[in-house]
Amino acid sequence: MKRLTTLLVLVSIAISAIGFFYVFQFYKIFFRNNTQFENAAAYVYIDRDDTIDSLAVQLNPLLRSVDMFRIAASKKGYDRFIKPGKYGIEKGSGNNDIINTLRAKRMVVNITFNNQERLENLAGRIAQQIEPDSLTLLTAMRDSTFLRENGFKSETAISMYLPNSYEFYWDASALVFRTKMLSAYNRFWNANRLEQLSKLNMTQTEVVTLASIVQKEIGQLDEAPRVAGVYVNRLREKMVLQADPTVIFAFKQKYANYDTIIRRVLYKDLKIKSPYNTYLNRGLPPGPICMPDLSTIDAVLNYEKHNYFYFVVNPNNPGYHLFAEDDVQHNKNKKVYINWLNSQGLFR
Repeated sequence: MKRLTTLLVLVSIAISAIGFFYVFQFYKIFFRNNTQFENAAAYVYIDRDDTIDSLAVQLNPLLRSVDMFRIAASKKGYDRFIKPGKYGIEKGSGNNDIINTLRAKRMVVNITFNNQERLENLAGRIAQQIEPDSLTLLTAMRDSTFLRENGFKSETAISMYLPNSYEFYWDASALVFRTKMLSAYNRFWNANRLEQLSKLNMTQTEVVTLASIVQKEIGQLDEAPRVAGVYVNRLREKMVLQADPTVIFAFKQKYANYDTIIRRVLYKDLKIKSPYNTYLNRGLPPGPICMPDLSTIDAVLNYEKHNYFYFVVNPNNPGYHLFAEDDVQHNKNKKVYINWLNSQGLFR
C-alpha cells in the first residue's frame, strides 16, 4: 500500500512537471516579451510579395527569437495569410500581440509633396513614401485612357496633383494613389472656385498652368495676386506673356537637364523654339511648368485688378518686384535690375 501511494505521488509530480513544462512553453511561444529594440515601437513594412521567410529576415534585428515567432505564426495560421502594409510593434510585445498587430493594425502614413516640375519628379517623391515604385506610379499617372476620361492631356496631367499632405495606407497601389488624387482635385474645385473660374473665362487646367508660372515668379506669397493680375491683363490684351520661368522650363526640356539651375535668362534663351516659350508664343503654354501651391491657384482666381502690364525683380526689396503700367517705366525698372545682376556677377 505504501509503495502504491509513493508511486501515485511520483506520477502526480511527473504529470505536474510535464504540465508545467507545456504551460511554460506555451507562455514562452506566445506571451513572453520577444522584442529587443530600445524605442517604444519599431515599424515593419510588409510588401505584397513578402513571405514568412522574407518577413523573418526583416524581424530578425527586432526580435529576441525569430524561431519562436515563426512557431507562433504557424500555430496561429499567420504564415499563410501575410498582409502587406506598415505596422508598429510595441516594445515588450509577445508573439501573440505581434501577430495580432500584423494581422489587423495596418497603419496610415502621411505623404507630402510640393512644387514638382514633372510627373517623373512626383513619382520619385511618392515612391519614397509608399510601396509602389516610381515606374509603376508614373505609368498610372500617364495612362492615356484615364487622362482622356477625366479631361486631361499628357501636358496637363500634372495639374491634377495638388501639393498637400494626404493619408494613405503604405501599401496603397498606384491606382489607389491616382484615384485619391483625382478626388482631392475635384473637391478642391468647389462651387466658390468654379464661380471665380467662370469670371476668368478659363478652364481649370489653364488656371493651374497660369498659377504654375506665378509660383515660379513670386518670392513672397502676398505678391501672388498682383503678379497674377499682370498676366491676366496681358492675356486679355492678347500680349505675349514674356514669362522667364517658361523660358527656363523650355531650356531644361530642350537639353533634357531638369536639374540645372538658371539664375539669369539670356537674350539668346528667348529664341528657344518651344511651345513653352511665352516670348515666342501667345497665350499660355501647353500645361503647367510645375505644381503650384493651393494658395497660388487661389491667388490667380482672386487676382488683383490693376493696370500693370510689366514687372521685374526689385533688388532693393528681396522677394518683391517693381511693377509698371507702360514699357517706359518698365525699361527704367529693368535697368535697375540688370545693373544689379551685373554687380553680382550673375551672367547665367
